[in-house]
Amino acid sequence: MPQELRSATSKIIVGTAPATQQMKRLIETIAPSFGPVLVTGPTGAGKELVAQALHEDSGRTGKLVAVNCAAIPTELMESELFGYEKGAFTGADRRRAGRFEQSHNGTLFLDEIGDMPLSLQTKLLRVLENHTVQRVGGNDDVNLNLRLVCATHKNLLDMVEAGSFRADLFYRLNVFPIVVPALADRTEDIILLLDALVSKRYARDALCKPPIFSDSAQKALLSYDWPGNVRELRNVIERAFALFDGREVTGHHVRENLLSLRLPSELAPAEQDALWEATSDLFGNPSLEFAKSVTEPPKPEDYKPWFSHYDDIDLRGHLRDIEVVLIEAALSVTDGMVSHAADRLGIGRTTLIEKMKKLLIDKKQDA
Repeated sequence: MPQELRSATSKIIVGTAPATQQMKRLIETIAPSFGPVLVTGPTGAGKELVAQALHEDSGRTGKLVAVNCAAIPTELMESELFGYEKGAFTGADRRRAGRFEQSHNGTLFLDEIGDMPLSLQTKLLRVLENHTVQRVGGNDDVNLNLRLVCATHKNLLDMVEAGSFRADLFYRLNVFPIVVPALADRTEDIILLLDALVSKRYARDALCKPPIFSDSAQKALLSYDWPGNVRELRNVIERAFALFDGREVTGHHVRENLLSLRLPSELAPAEQDALWEATSDLFGNPSLEFAKSVTEPPKPEDYKPWFSHYDDIDLRGHLRDIEVVLIEAALSVTDGMVSHAADRLGIGRTTLIEKMKKLLIDKKQDA
């Protein structure tokens, strides 16, 4: 294949992880062929980009036409896909070409194919077999020359067994299967994707200043498991442009303000990162002497680097010590009022009393 065709996939799909490289090589190989492609993978992983890369590298002269089957009401889907003749139904005052005809000599991308009703699955199978389509209300066959790419996050084989997806259609679509890896399976690509998405977002609005992701911010992004995949990373970048226009983004900002939208505090980024780094001082030190100097308690993820500093941990003892310290602190600030301390700790009064007995904490209780 000519180099100029291969370059389209490389530009559209960013990444050098082994799973990404394998997927790109597969796209480049099958792009010029005519068979249907079934793209599977988790939500937000970038299945629409695979369809775009396939179209760009196919050399087809027509358009890439995308349809989200889950977004079209069932009663409108047939006319949307196949088009209709004038007078086919109330309001059809003229002939209209459907998405199949619009993608003639190009590529039709049917996203969320698992949401297509059974009645239309039968008609789709006929289109694939005959390479023709009939408009709603018409009798004439319209010849088609297009590449069909379908995508879904659902398990179509499970749907076939359940009777909600036609087996013959599944095998007709599954000529070239492509699995898009989750972002958690291609962590080597995260920083490359970060740079590409920031540049793309900046190109849309050159009046804004792009946020600057520090080393600690990049480490925080790499340590996250990304259940929402590339779409979630794109959301994080959109938040960063809104909250940190032209400013440095730290690891603290990523965890506290970007992964879940919260307005940033007034602390300077350097101070916030210092607090993050200093949480390691809590390891092996159940007292809260250090914590008195910080503005917020340590978080569960603060313990991730434990085994980078220590060989093991007495997990039960450590958790017990933390419980003792927090319960005693809550009782102290509430003058021994158990019900008020329970409210501070977010647990029930009876639960707190049982914990105090178990942990041998003797404090004055309210009536």
